This record gives sequence, structure tokens and C-alpha cells, in this order.
Amino acid sequence: MIFAVLSAILSHWRRAPLQFISLLAGLALATALWSGVQAINGEARASYDAAAQTLLEGQLDRLLPADGGAVTQADHLALRMAGWRVSPVAEGRLNGVRVLGLDPNTVPTGVGQIDLADRADADAFRNGAGQVFGRRDALDRLGPVPPEPVAVEDIAPGTVITQIGVAQRLLDRPPGHIDFLLLDRDQQDGLPPLAEIAPGLSRVAAGGGTDLSRLTDSFHLNLTAFGALSFVVGLFIVHGTVGLAIEQRRPIVRTLRALGVPLRSLLTALGCELFVFALGGGALGLVLGHLIAGALLPDVASSLRGLYGASINGELTLRPGWIAAGLAMSIAGVGVAGAGALIRIARLPILAAARPRAWVMGHGKGQTFQTILGLLALTGAAVLALWGTSLVAGFALVGAVLLGAAAILPAILSTVLRLGENNARSPVAQWFWADSRQQLPGLSLALMALLLAMAANVGVSTMVSSFRLTFIGFLDQRLAAELYVDTNGVPGLEHWLTDRANAVLPVQSVEVAVRGLPTDLYGTRPDSLYPDNWRLLQGDAKAWDTMFEGRGVLINEQLSRRGEIGIGDVLQLAGRDLPVVGIFGDYGNPIGQAMIAEPLWAAAYPNEVPRRFAVRTDPSTVPAMITDIQDRFGLSPDGIVDQAGIKAISLQVFERTFAVTGALNVLTLGVAGFAILMSLLTLGAMRLPQLAPVWAMGLTRARLGQLELVRAVLLAGLTAVLAIPLGLVLAWALLAIVNVAAFGWRLPMFLFPADYALLGVEAILAAALAAGWPAIRLSRIPPDRLLRVFAAER
Repeated sequence: MIFAVLSAILSHWRRAPLQFISLLAGLALATALWSGVQAINGEARASYDAAAQTLLEGQLDRLLPADGGAVTQADHLALRMAGWRVSPVAEGRLNGVRVLGLDPNTVPTGVGQIDLADRADADAFRNGAGQVFGRRDALDRLGPVPPEPVAVEDIAPGTVITQIGVAQRLLDRPPGHIDFLLLDRDQQDGLPPLAEIAPGLSRVAAGGGTDLSRLTDSFHLNLTAFGALSFVVGLFIVHGTVGLAIEQRRPIVRTLRALGVPLRSLLTALGCELFVFALGGGALGLVLGHLIAGALLPDVASSLRGLYGASINGELTLRPGWIAAGLAMSIAGVGVAGAGALIRIARLPILAAARPRAWVMGHGKGQTFQTILGLLALTGAAVLALWGTSLVAGFALVGAVLLGAAAILPAILSTVLRLGENNARSPVAQWFWADSRQQLPGLSLALMALLLAMAANVGVSTMVSSFRLTFIGFLDQRLAAELYVDTNGVPGLEHWLTDRANAVLPVQSVEVAVRGLPTDLYGTRPDSLYPDNWRLLQGDAKAWDTMFEGRGVLINEQLSRRGEIGIGDVLQLAGRDLPVVGIFGDYGNPIGQAMIAEPLWAAAYPNEVPRRFAVRTDPSTVPAMITDIQDRFGLSPDGIVDQAGIKAISLQVFERTFAVTGALNVLTLGVAGFAILMSLLTLGAMRLPQLAPVWAMGLTRARLGQLELVRAVLLAGLTAVLAIPLGLVLAWALLAIVNVAAFGWRLPMFLFPADYALLGVEAILAAALAAGWPAIRLSRIPPDRLLRVFAAER
């Protein structure tokens, strides 16, 4: 019996191919955007896992010099003699590749991820004769080196591992140089305190610094949010199509039930049908998602590298996890979308009349319940806006605002249409407004999708444009010097520059721990470049002079927020207790920064010789100066960058950073337009009983088509007007809560009315294009089809 029932149920799709295409396309698009985002996130997470396993980043405590510099051999030996299980590490970069030097005799278990027994000569590795492990691309970028390269694939991208002595030679470090000590998690009981053995070292807790998983949470949550939003938009298409298909099949359901088909068999057949659609649409969506992920992954890799210094593999790998998740989401989505329709079938009396309009007329109770839920969601969003500060709270706020606004949209549009009907004077106008309100249940899901897509576009474009304006201004302030030179240790270059430039300012820093947070400590030479160009978020006009005189320290916003440090708090830096006299904006930097006077810095770190310099000179002399430096000192072009070059590189990273979200914006808006098209097409046949009497009373088919187009444009325009303030709320949440929780800084919010107007025009055009085909079909519908309405059973 089940096969006979299935055959009868499936016969509907032969008569309604557009609904079939709509349902399959909605599922495919929803699954494609969701699975594509998950594929990108999965690839990034796999790279983070490789990075974490390479040195257990974020999992092992480290010992760093409290005032920066290198760990002394005396401290290392003292800790080992006292029973502390520590392992020295040398770390640096060579040709853009991270070089990691480990001591194989003391390194904690699991660090390095290299199985020497299988991949290399253990004796050669341990005695420093020379082996370097890394991915093939990293070894190629490293260039020819004395040690033997060994290609392995389970190391973080852009990283090579070798014995600590080999790393010191590669990085041109003195023998015995140690950047930090790794603490084994398994320590003996009763160890003497660190302050007694090595008071110059500071312990940085695992996960308390710049581990990649924490730093990149915002980026991946942002992608996941867009994927989920796109999935919801696609489900609107599925939900509307399933509901209409079930409603149109009421005559079949009534007939089958009257013939004795059990309700359980009927529901089983409908459930099997939806399951098959879920598998087919999900499989197609996975293919499309793989293509989307492959196209966007290079920009994602560039974004993560530019924002966080996180290297991920640029090649997409098929992973069972995201494939299973994509199919599961498709099945779950269809289940959610079809549950309501199946419940209505289960409650349908056997001899109930087949009245498609009953579905529309009965929409009022459901809309009231939906509006109440929407208002509750918006209330929850208001609570989160007032008291939420975490990353999860920020995204919960965004979700509550979007879903709450979408839920109350039909009620708002219905009220506006009712006002239009009450104020209409001519019979045609009154019919137009009343008919538009009757169509609203069938179009509400598509309009919700349009609202979400537009709000996401407004919110993200506002955030990106605000970030862009702030970032460009920040670059203009920070890159005030005309030339930046890396001397690469060439003697005499600093003196040569000093004789030919207005000012030569060293860019010198060491990594220190401030309240357990890794911080770059800069030694700053007095110059008007800083107070004239660097913007202080907190602090008076004398803050710079106080810092230059060695009586205070300036810190960035990130360190202030994460360390809960304010003006007047005292920090121990460079062997001195220095009060915080100012807090400066530092956009784009994931970790803390502190600035002290150059004499204090030089006295604390006499072995640190500055290699990078900011050169202030007449801009017209920059090209000639670059040529002279290359001719006299033989520096490579990479070591000399003018102001314009650095800005161009920085802006290029910025543009690629948001290329992914921009692409997802376009895709989401396209899905919303497709939802409107499919809704109008599937509603077309159902509306013939309402259009035929109007046509019979003298309204031409062409006029009916025009009114259909006007109706779609009107509803899209009203939705666009409501989407703009919703998008601004979304932008505020991203800037004031999500950005602060993720990065540690808050961006100013700028408004762009021209962009919003353009987006509104684009949405209206999308709706007009979507309504164009149904309007043309209506204007060309054969008169006999309209006449048959009066003879059909209704």
C-alpha cells in the first residue's frame, strides 16, 4: 500500500515542476552556504590543531623573562637543578617561515609531533648534525640550508621544526640562546617557588596569550553566523514550498483517506518524500558548498594570516565531519520546515473540503503567536544589549534581534497594508490593498528572508566601512614617517641615515608579560611624530611628555581591556614601577603593546640592538634615498619600504579580510531574491480564484500583471525600510560587543546613508526582477484558464 500512496503523493510534482525546483533549490542553496562555511572552518581548525600539536600552543605554560629579552642559561640550569621540568625553545622567522628549535632530550611528550623512529635519523636530530622537518612548501620557502630537509604533512603550515642548536644557527642567534622555556604539565610536588630560583622569569599561563583558537573565534563565529543565516533564508524557501505543496494536495489527501488509507501510512509516505528531498538537496548542496569553499578559502587564509598571523593550509580537503554535518542539517531543516504541514494533515478531518484559501485565512492565529515570540526575542536582545559583554552574548544578541525582527515583520506589513486599504478611495485601489494583505501569508517567509539578507548587508557593510575609515585614519597616523628601513645588522647605516634625514626613530621592542598577558614593549625616542599623529583614547596632552621623560608608560586599548588596567595603575616594566599615563588606539593588533622612553628601554636591554628604523625626511627625496641605500649597503628591496608601500600592503590585507563576508552578503541577498521568485510562482496558480472575478469585471490581464509587479516592489520597499534600522542595530552589536570581546578594541560607528539607499534600490530591483516572470505569465494567461475557475469545484 505504501508504494501506491507514494505514487499518488508524488504525482503532484509532475503537475507542479516549479514547486519541485523551488524545494530542491532551496535545500541545495541552504546546505551549500552552510556546508561551504563549515568546510572553511574545518580546514582552519585542522591547521590550528596542527599548530597546537606542533608546540601545544595554548596548552603548556611558558616561562618568559619578566622584562623581555632571552632566557639566561643560568636560569635554565637553576630550574633544572631544582627539579623543575622545563625545556628550552628557540623561535624566530627566516624567509617568512617560522623556525622552531626544540631540545629533544627535555621536550614534553607530544610536542613537535615528530615520530623520529619512522621519519628520520634520531641520532642526527639529537646531536644537531642537521634535520629540519616541515611541509614541503615551508621547506621550499626556507631555501637552501645546511641541515637535511625532511618533508612531513602533520606540522602547522609555515612552520619548520629542528634541533635547538640548528635553529640558533639558522636564525643567526648566539649559541645557548633561549627565547622561552616550556613547562611540562607533569611537575613534581614540593618544588621551590619560581621567584626564589629564577626571579627574572615570569610564568605565562596556557591559553592566556595569543593562542590561535581564541584569537580567531570571532572570525569563525562570523562565518558560522553567515552560514546559519543563509541556511535559515534557504529554509524559508523550503518551508513555504512544503506548506503550499501540502495545502495544494488536500484533495489528494481527502481522497486517499476516504478510500481507506490509514493516516499513519499517509504520514509515512509524506515523511519519506521529504527525506528523499533532504538527501537529494543536501547532496547537491554539498557539491555547491565545496565549490564555494574552494573559491573563498584563499581569501580566508589571507585574512587569518593578515589579522592574526595564523597560517592555514590553502587547499581544501574533503572531511567526513562537514559532509555528515551538511546532510544532517539538510535533514533537520526539512524536518523543521515540514513538521507543521504534517501536523495539519494529521488533524485534517477525512471529508474536509479542499479549500486552499483556508490556509491563508487561518494564518491569523499563527501570526499572533509568531508576533508574541518575536517581541519576546527582541526583549531578550535588549537585555543582552544592556548587560552582555562576552563573545557568545554578542552573537546571541545578533541572533535574537534578527529572528525577533523577522518574526514581527508580517504583523507590521499587515498593519501598513490595512492602513492603505482604509485610506484607499477607488474600488481597484481597495482591492489591491486587500488582495496584498491576503497574499501576505504566502509571501511572508520570502519577505523575512529579504529582511534578514538586507539587515545583514546593512550591518556588515556599516561595520566594514566603519572599520575601513578608522583603519585608513589609523594607518595615516601610525605610518607618518616617509620611509621604514630594516638594516639587517648592516653597520653604519643608522649613522648614514641620521646625516641625511630630519629624524631617525628606532622601532625596537621586546616581548614581556604584563599581568600574565604577552605584550610588546617598545622603546620610544622623543619626536613630534608621536603626539602629532597617535590618537590617545585616554590621557591628557602631557601624557607623551611624561612618557618621553621616563616617568610613565603608554599602553594600547587591548592591554587595558584584557588586563583591566586604567590610567594611574602602576606597571613594573624595564625594572621600574611606571604609572600608566595614557591609552592609545591600536586597531588590527591582537596583543598588548606598551611604550616607554628609549633611555629606560636601552638600560634594561643593553644587548638588544635596534635594526628597524622609521625615517622622517622630505617625501621628494625618498626614491633617491632608497636607491642610495641599496647601492651603498646592498639591502634587498624587502628591507626598505616607503610609506605608500606599507599602506598599500595593509589595505590589501584589509580588502581580502572582508572579501569573504562580502561574497556571503551577495549570496544571501541572491537567495532572498530567489525566495521571492519561487513564492510568487507557486502562489500564481493558487491565486486564480481571486483574480478571475476581477478579470471578469473588466480589469485586463496586462493591468493585473502590472499590479502584481507593483505589489512585489511595494512589499520589498517596505521591507527595505524596516531592514535599515535593523541593520544598524546589528552593526552596533558587532562593533560594541562582538568586536570588543574578540579583539579588545571598540571601533567608532559611522553612518553611510548613500550606501543604504543604494542597497534599498538593489533590493527593490531584485524583487522587481523576481516578480517580472510571474507578472508576465499572468498578463499572458489564456482566458479559458480564468473561465475554468468559475466551473471548478471550490
